Amino acid sequence: MHHPGPPRFVAVGDEVELAPRDPDPTATYEWRVASAPVGAAASVGDDPVEQFEPDAPGRYELELSAPDSTHTLTVRAYPGHLSASGSAGGNYGRSGEGGTETETTPAGEGESGEATSARVGEDDIAAAAGPGGRPRLTLSTEVTDDAVVVRADASGHPDGPETAADLEVEFLLDDRDDLSRADVTIEGPELRVPRDHLPDLARVHAVSIGRHGYSVPEAVEIERDGSTLQTALPYHPPDWARDATIYEIYVRTFPGQDADRDDSDRTVFDAIVDRLDYIADLGVDTVWLTPVLQNDDAPHGYNVTDFFAIADDLGTRADYERFVAEAHDRGLKVLFDLVCNHSARAHPYYQAAVSDPDNEYHEWYEWRGPGEPETYFDWEYIANFDFSHLSMRRHLLDAVDEWAPLVDGFRCDMAWAVPNSFWREIHDSLKARDSEFLLLDETIPYIPDFQGGLFDVHFDSTTYAALRRVGNGDPAEAVLDAIDERTRIGFPDHAGFMLYAENHDETRYLVECGRPAALAALGALYTLPGSPMIYAGQEFGQRGKRDDLAWAHADEELRDHVQRLATARTETPALRGDASLDRVAFEVVAGAPAPVVAFAREATAADADSATTDADSPGTGADEDDQRVVTVLNFGDEPATVTLGPATGETDLVTGASVATDDGLRVDDVVVVPADPE
Repeated sequence: MHHPGPPRFVAVGDEVELAPRDPDPTATYEWRVASAPVGAAASVGDDPVEQFEPDAPGRYELELSAPDSTHTLTVRAYPGHLSASGSAGGNYGRSGEGGTETETTPAGEGESGEATSARVGEDDIAAAAGPGGRPRLTLSTEVTDDAVVVRADASGHPDGPETAADLEVEFLLDDRDDLSRADVTIEGPELRVPRDHLPDLARVHAVSIGRHGYSVPEAVEIERDGSTLQTALPYHPPDWARDATIYEIYVRTFPGQDADRDDSDRTVFDAIVDRLDYIADLGVDTVWLTPVLQNDDAPHGYNVTDFFAIADDLGTRADYERFVAEAHDRGLKVLFDLVCNHSARAHPYYQAAVSDPDNEYHEWYEWRGPGEPETYFDWEYIANFDFSHLSMRRHLLDAVDEWAPLVDGFRCDMAWAVPNSFWREIHDSLKARDSEFLLLDETIPYIPDFQGGLFDVHFDSTTYAALRRVGNGDPAEAVLDAIDERTRIGFPDHAGFMLYAENHDETRYLVECGRPAALAALGALYTLPGSPMIYAGQEFGQRGKRDDLAWAHADEELRDHVQRLATARTETPALRGDASLDRVAFEVVAGAPAPVVAFAREATAADADSATTDADSPGTGADEDDQRVVTVLNFGDEPATVTLGPATGETDLVTGASVATDDGLRVDDVVVVPADPE
């Protein structure tokens, strides 16, 4: 099946990469523009992979002639001033789909052939200069006796005046499915499909449109199995990932200073297996290993020389599979670090390409000039792949197929540097096999449109940067501003984020910011919305970012702090999943005010039902009535006494001890107290 995938939502001037899926490099593929808006002149070339740039707003139908069939792809182009790319924090990738908000206006009606009633006029364009930004959208479904109803919940930008009533919703049906516009009824933000019109699989796509842009695309899948209908939201994170606690292992230094290096039969994977019980006891449920494939001997492993072989210095494939099995036996998920942007220059295919411009592998790489490959940041040991060639894409897709069945997800290296269409194919292919497979992107800064059918969870580099600034003396309120930035930049409410204060690329937080701030930063990871990530050694005070772990010199008090936070998060519904976050009034009556911040989290009924509660667990005061809590963080060197506007309890759910004083609550680093629901 070579169909190029779901409809694309873009703006005039943005590029769309066109590529057949599951490609056969020996086959012939041809693109053509089958229909276009009046006045459009955009065209496609003769290559199997093409860059298409709409030049007029409206609906384009592109046809791909492939060995199995002729396929149609809809591209919905909005006016250029609605573009989601090109501003700060925008799409670093090589496809123009995606980015952040720009000052834009709503789309016109009629060109799409689907459903929208927004009309553009001069007044609308002028109004775009006012406050606001990208709207957001989440879909939901209801299965009735005679139909499936898809409802769009649209919301305006938090800094603008637009409400749901001001926004238009546009639905597009998937070109791959046997479902036509005549089969559905659309009224405003609601699409209805009669049961007797549904094929075995139907997919509905939607965006909301406002004066400043269009939202990240959303989708619904409706699957028929006889008389049974199942619906799914394929652009939402897997349920397990919403509450995951991730532990990153830098594989070659994880065994530590005390590893038995004279035992030739023991592998690095064996050493990791030996620590799995320890990792699970930290409250971790997901383990991410830095790359484990054959490489050019750089210790980080990101310069891959064989995408199908385990690195010799780590062990054998059997050793790796044993590690995965042992992790699964302990209830731990495993993330594989997937590198797609480049190979090592030591890769035999690159060596063949650089030595002979006529070699078949020469076209696999981008070139700055003769003998000089394209790369980023002048990295001298890697060479960027050229995704315009099917043989190169096929190689990486085969590598994905090789490793995906073994693990629970991919951490996708340099996701911003790989074409969106390639990630979208990987997403759809993997989700078709396992809807719970996780795709985590390393994209700095994050890109909202990566939520729309590319990745499930995103590196929250904005909150990371805020934690570093606060640890160096900025007001602690910056961490809440960072969380708010997710909405401001256009992420939908269902987007997933990985929270971190350090990783293998960064100086240890403890070294840069000091121990008091490090305790508070850990508190932030476990109490803010998102999935906390701990970098191996962070939990016990490791100081070198890539040094052998000093297991024998662990800071036991710091490790206990991490375990208490993990337990509190697990046992307190209001600290997990989709629990809301609100700023609360507070006053620092003793101590420095700038390093202190307070916020509330409140659980929905679903959060409370799904959380594991054990009121008798040592070290916590959490129970099933704790639907709302207030967290206070203190990044300062000295304790602070804080009074809170909302009514709260006095028992810290992290330690199980009272933090009450005559003047307020004592906060050394992090305190979580029950609060009255609003």
